[in-house]
Amino acid sequence: MDTKTVLPSPPPNSSRVELRHLFDIANRQDEIPWVPFKDGVEIHRLYGDGKSGPTAALLRFQKAGRVPLHEHAGYEHIFVLAGAQRDQRGCAEAGTLIINPPGTCHSVEGEAGCIVLAIYEKAVRFLPDAFPSSIRVV
Repeated sequence: MDTKTVLPSPPPNSSRVELRHLFDIANRQDEIPWVPFKDGVEIHRLYGDGKSGPTAALLRFQKAGRVPLHEHAGYEHIFVLAGAQRDQRGCAEAGTLIINPPGTCHSVEGEAGCIVLAIYEKAVRFLPDAFPSSIRVV
């Protein structure tokens, strides 16, 4: 693989995923085939479809891009690679790893824009603005 390539197209299920130069992603983000995801947010899936089973993806938030309120059925790992993101618990800057446990929910905003690596074991469930008090907001 060309070392100038940040990452390949999503692989078949049995292929290895290798992300090169990940900490330099902000300078190389135009090499990634992003697709629209949510309002002001684009995605590049590394594996999984986001509907069932585990998934990993890069998310690029434009200024004030937002992923609406959602609940985690399984663990979610977010690694902020560039910029900063904000949720109900505060702001996470580049270099921060966030682990959200099952049963928690939040919405996420890209503030001035950011790129994150998101890895989650189960699909998230998007919620209406009003939700039951039994759900823990993180």
